[in-house]
Amino acid sequence: MTEFAEHGSRNAGDLGRTTIADGVVVKIAYLAAGEVEGVHALGSGLSRSVGALRKRVPGGGTTTTHGVKVEVGEKQTAVDLDIVVEYGEVIPEVGRAVRENVISAVERMTGLEVVEVNIAVSDVKLPEEEEGEGAQERVI
Repeated sequence: MTEFAEHGSRNAGDLGRTTIADGVVVKIAYLAAGEVEGVHALGSGLSRSVGALRKRVPGGGTTTTHGVKVEVGEKQTAVDLDIVVEYGEVIPEVGRAVRENVISAVERMTGLEVVEVNIAVSDVKLPEEEEGEGAQERVI
């Protein structure tokens, strides 16, 4: 977890701290990456299947963030994404758009400096491919 002192005209140390859990950064990055046109899904086929299975298990949670890993320091963070791109999209352009959207969202919402966003394209979704058991239509 990362803690921030509250800024203001008084002594910030006397006012308390705001703590941001690593999982918060993961969720922000997951949602920001999923907003980008051309991203079909996050995570490899195996991780998406495991995520779908976890949703079905009682107590398994409703939010899956497979395909996202973060390292969070005191003032900086790094993000690793595993994405599936839709066929026909220009992969470097999708990667650039994902990187820009993730950096913007994480920095705006957390105040952390994003030092890098590494993107691994693990698959391409072909138009004629049917979704496997438990797979999702789109990320969001």
